[in-house]
Amino acid sequence: MLRSPNQATRANALSWLAGTVSRQGYRWPVSAAVVPFLVALVDDPDTPDRESVVSLLHSVVLGDAALPFTPDFAAGDELSTDDLAEVARLLAESKNPFDEAPMEYFTAAAVRWAADAYRAGQAHVPSYAGWLGDPVVAAQAAELLAYFPADDKVVAALEASVAPASANLTLGYLSGFPSVDTHLTTLLTAEPEEPLDVRMTAAVALAFRLGADLPGVALDLLVDVPPPPAPPGWDRSMRGFVALALRRVGL
Repeated sequence: MLRSPNQATRANALSWLAGTVSRQGYRWPVSAAVVPFLVALVDDPDTPDRESVVSLLHSVVLGDAALPFTPDFAAGDELSTDDLAEVARLLAESKNPFDEAPMEYFTAAAVRWAADAYRAGQAHVPSYAGWLGDPVVAAQAAELLAYFPADDKVVAALEASVAPASANLTLGYLSGFPSVDTHLTTLLTAEPEEPLDVRMTAAVALAFRLGADLPGVALDLLVDVPPPPAPPGWDRSMRGFVALALRRVGL
């Protein structure tokens, strides 16, 4: 139904699926299993409303995670398959599941299901990098990539993205990759000028990466120019990004 030509049918299907596999940041045993199907839908350019599918994928894979993000799933990895099955059974069948097992048991299971969903999402990083060339979902794909370890191929795809403002913000959250600083500086100083959102996000990213060593041209932009709206896919406003960047610089 997510590929239905009827918009209302698609919306209802998306809403039902969202409530089934991710709710208020929590994931469930089935969450990881739907990830490859959502990725396949986005991979197909004939899928309607792919932006909505990417949003659901983000919710399933990342829950309410925030940047900078460091995965920590140790508590969930201590549970066995039988433990997880018992938690799922209690949640599905018991009227008072929290009276039948310690709360720590349920908390650990929630961490494990979140870990499984994240790892399922990480397996598709090459697909997200491929979406960076698709104007429909490129900005969202760039934001999604900020939560996963990057390699040279991912960095090259971010630097070449058709949604450079979004890609710049993700580049700001990466460590290493010296070419990134050169790329971001070039965007700041290019003639003719890049659009304001591209220059502003380049300045933000450089501040995240360089701190007090931020070039003056980037600092002047952050201090003197009213920020444009944030790129699609990002919850924080550009004004919020600028505030974080200035704090990183020491102002």
